[in-house]
Amino acid sequence: MIPVNDKNWVAENGSGELADAMGIEFLEYTVERTVARMPVKGNRQTVGFLHGGAYVVLGESLGSMAANLHAGPGRLAVGVDINATHTRSATEGYVTGVCTPIHLGRTLAVHEIVVTDDQGRRCCTVRISNLIKDMPAK
Repeated sequence: MIPVNDKNWVAENGSGELADAMGIEFLEYTVERTVARMPVKGNRQTVGFLHGGAYVVLGESLGSMAANLHAGPGRLAVGVDINATHTRSATEGYVTGVCTPIHLGRTLAVHEIVVTDDQGRRCCTVRISNLIKDMPAK
């Protein structure tokens, strides 16, 4: 398994082109808790609210990376289900996602991501399930 809080893993493997384009910054990276933040500016819908899909991108980025950390070397976690419940609209500053495991199994990982605004108010709750399998042969 990758060492706990190994920020080098993110640096070496990247967080993905979409996460980079949206300005997602990983702050903490362990099996038990993964945290990232994303700017609202540049990710808003036409009326000025953070786009609902942006919450989902943040949640999937956190949940998938956490599941891959759990999966370990030679294994791969791939998303099979995601859902989001939007409870508040962020309009400025940053939103922060905190990802914690609900289930960490040999073939399935389920995570909950709570996304809050700069005032600590919950804006969205994302749940993602990832299938864990062996890396495909090259």
